Amino acid sequence: MRATAGFILDPMRGLERMNNRYAMQTKNLTGLRRAAKGCLDISVLALSVFVGGVWAGSAAAQAAPPQTGAEWWTAGGTQQGTRYSGLKEITAANAGGLTEEFSYPTGVKNSHQGSPLVVGNTLYIVTPFPNNLISVDLSSHSQNWIYAGNAAQFSKGLTCCDVVNRGGAYGVVNGKGVVVYTLLDGHVVAVDASTGKEVWKVKVADPWTGETLNTAPIIANDKVIFGSSGSEMGVRGSVRALNLATGKLAWQAYATGPDADVLIDSSTKPWFQKDKGANLGTTTWPGSLWKQGGGTSWAWITHDPDTNTVFYGTSQPGTFNPTMRQLSPGTPGDNKWAASIFARDADTGKAKWVYQLVPWDNWDYDAVNESTVVDLPLGAGGALRRVVVHFNKDGFAYILDAATGQLVSANPFSDANWATGIDLNTGYPNVVSSKLTQEGQRTDYICPSAFGAKDWEYSAFSPVTGLFYFGAHNMCMNYEPLRVNYIAGTPFTGADVGIVPHKDAQGAIEPNLGEFVAFDPVKGQRKWTIKENTPVFGGALVTAGNVVFYGTLDKKFKAVDANTGVELFSAILECGVTSAPITFTGSDGKQRVAITTGLGRLNGAFSGSGPCPAISSGESSATVSPQTKMAKSYAGDAEGENATSAAPHHVVSAHTVGAAATAPTTGFVHVFKLP
Repeated sequence: MRATAGFILDPMRGLERMNNRYAMQTKNLTGLRRAAKGCLDISVLALSVFVGGVWAGSAAAQAAPPQTGAEWWTAGGTQQGTRYSGLKEITAANAGGLTEEFSYPTGVKNSHQGSPLVVGNTLYIVTPFPNNLISVDLSSHSQNWIYAGNAAQFSKGLTCCDVVNRGGAYGVVNGKGVVVYTLLDGHVVAVDASTGKEVWKVKVADPWTGETLNTAPIIANDKVIFGSSGSEMGVRGSVRALNLATGKLAWQAYATGPDADVLIDSSTKPWFQKDKGANLGTTTWPGSLWKQGGGTSWAWITHDPDTNTVFYGTSQPGTFNPTMRQLSPGTPGDNKWAASIFARDADTGKAKWVYQLVPWDNWDYDAVNESTVVDLPLGAGGALRRVVVHFNKDGFAYILDAATGQLVSANPFSDANWATGIDLNTGYPNVVSSKLTQEGQRTDYICPSAFGAKDWEYSAFSPVTGLFYFGAHNMCMNYEPLRVNYIAGTPFTGADVGIVPHKDAQGAIEPNLGEFVAFDPVKGQRKWTIKENTPVFGGALVTAGNVVFYGTLDKKFKAVDANTGVELFSAILECGVTSAPITFTGSDGKQRVAITTGLGRLNGAFSGSGPCPAISSGESSATVSPQTKMAKSYAGDAEGENATSAAPHHVVSAHTVGAAATAPTTGFVHVFKLP
């Protein structure tokens, strides 16, 4: 059955209705496992789920190769975003012996999408709302101090999907370490890493307009660079750079609008003809709709210190309704620069090049996923070439020359029936006309779904195997755009989306909603795949020991062989995972691996058991009522006759770790090591 689209509701019908408006409006939900017998209809207010984070470091650390060592300074591990560690004490031969050293409670519920940081003998944890920063001594496992973020309570009701935070970044100012991170209510704060004292705090965004902050920043030279959230609210996306020492605004680059606002000038050299021309950020939109054009950058930013270039993607256009974004009836507009990748000078913000992946986005195919900087043998005669690798929501693996933006390859890594491929000469997708969407009509079985073939979950790249590793989704959708009016601070989405299961080549429904993938970027194909019952919303970590780590929504933390995908270790945690693991060494010189748990309402719904830790109505975020219905339907289905059993696999070591023994009341950071 189909529910009324949420944005049609009168936004002035009281605070409670406003607090629920960002949720996926659902009716008669039975969970995706039960969706094998039909369509799970979801009227979308915001299908995107946010996450973010990037690399930070002092000038000395930034000169290091793209791998981490004893410490972990940023969500991406390295400035390039490789999430590769040179540590190799833990190997495929001994990973099965991993044991939990300790777990530390965050004191906060909701989705924990950020990774902790490790500097010296200290663990730093940035929590979801209210965005506290916790310093933990890694020897005593006790708290050094806690900085209370105190994000404004009202901001919980003015953000899409969940009250997440994607972590912080560690940097050095005048010889002193600072941890910098964003607050949901539009503030950015720098905290003394030794004392927990506030160094500076500035407000850069206004949640009342729909713009909130939940990304992890990157520190490039003396700049703190980060994006924001709110495309579903009709905000105009931008990326900002602050001075690391003072918090003063250094530059701001918008995703839409005239070239002067987007920081495009004569030095900007797009590769494709379709991306050349003056003021495309306005002329590819009808009227003034670019002012509500979305294009926020709510996920990851990477940095190439050799060229001082930052790379990031932008989200879908503001409204999900492409009919409203036509230049005139029957004449599409590219809607630049939504669903695009920018390369910018880290110091000035000026665009070096830009490439729009999905012009006139019909499907909510953001381009916010990480753009990892690596050297691959893709040059003449197999010579190494500096490229940016981007696994997009639309199901294609885009590889672009990091210096010029030339599209080197764009091979599918998932079923992508919306397009037959990407034209390397024009940069345009070869769209399947029957999968275009238009207002008032439902287009069925579009793959991937609006959650993407891969969403924000951070990938990892191993220079040893030459493979990328990442969590993926195995879902499709039915999509019907709907008319929506813009009111500042209210949803501006405009689509009725039904998530449906993916089918194999014979038309049989596939029971796995998720996958963990090893992908060869040179050959443009998968090396191996692990099927998972639930979508994999957690990021990846790969080490020089040839071990890959990741977590799942159904409470598992796994280690697998980087070459074969054979499972080496599996621990059962108290809650599921939407974060990415990190690795570091303790004061004893031994390697550790850490993972953070905690699911909000959206991810918890897919887990089969709802939010974990459980969230009561008195602790509501912006997604209470519809998400609660979804979570209950999933939980009931997981325990009933329609439950789908896990695919058989080899588990060398299976553990139920400490906090999993009792009902959790907080998220946790779990730390593992060898005996």
